[in-house]
Amino acid sequence: MPIWTCATCAIEHSDTAAPPDICAVCADERQWVPADGQRWTTREELSAEGYKITVTELEPKLHAVEAVPELGIGQRALLVQTARGNLLWEPPGFIDDAGIAAVRALGGVAAVAASHPHLTGSSIQWSHAFGNAPVYVAAADKQWIRRPDPSIRLWEDEVELLPGLSLLQCGGHFAGSSLLLWPAGAAGRGALLTGDTIAIGGDGKSVNAMRSYVNNIPLPKKAIQHILDTAMPLAFDRMYGAFRTIDSGARPITERSLRRYMDWIDGMPED
Repeated sequence: MPIWTCATCAIEHSDTAAPPDICAVCADERQWVPADGQRWTTREELSAEGYKITVTELEPKLHAVEAVPELGIGQRALLVQTARGNLLWEPPGFIDDAGIAAVRALGGVAAVAASHPHLTGSSIQWSHAFGNAPVYVAAADKQWIRRPDPSIRLWEDEVELLPGLSLLQCGGHFAGSSLLLWPAGAAGRGALLTGDTIAIGGDGKSVNAMRSYVNNIPLPKKAIQHILDTAMPLAFDRMYGAFRTIDSGARPITERSLRRYMDWIDGMPED
């Protein structure tokens, strides 16, 4: 039976004879269903349309794994290489044999994870391609699992995915929204992989956090403070978001930006 993929968010759903009536992730207030209604696609249809997976080095031991052309939300997946196996972070909503071969040449996949439900893509298909690698999902976001599978591992608060890679729950965008700390990244200065738990601004010099980015729903001050309380004790200089990178100075940028956010919520902007 086909594995149904939502054409809007590119999240895989259970393999059933017919697709679901609606993608619950898109029907939620944080996302959207197209005006012309719910649409579905499959891996086979996407392949016939010319979609492919590309793998590009971003820095030593880190590669972008992306669907081309852009698919769904369009996040870039990140493959983090470690001596004890590789993490596939926020997989694209498509997978093909060439992409599998390219990732295998880099050491394969030992674990799969995402910052929050919007960016889970085809996690289960990628897991199955690499020996049913565990797929880590925050227990707080269990209700958003669209394709249940034995490979899924629920976690909460903090978990070490692989030696040297820690996933920390900070909430905000979703209850289980998380940050991935990679201390070896950025030549040992530390890198934080954030998806859009902490989103990088268009200027590349700021960050933000929202309940919904596409529908402009803000977060309350207490949620922003909790994100800060989680991120500020961490040592990182570089930040990899779902679409952009802050090459250096990411930690002070995060603190300055999110404190500015809270000032505006309080009606006391810094300028």
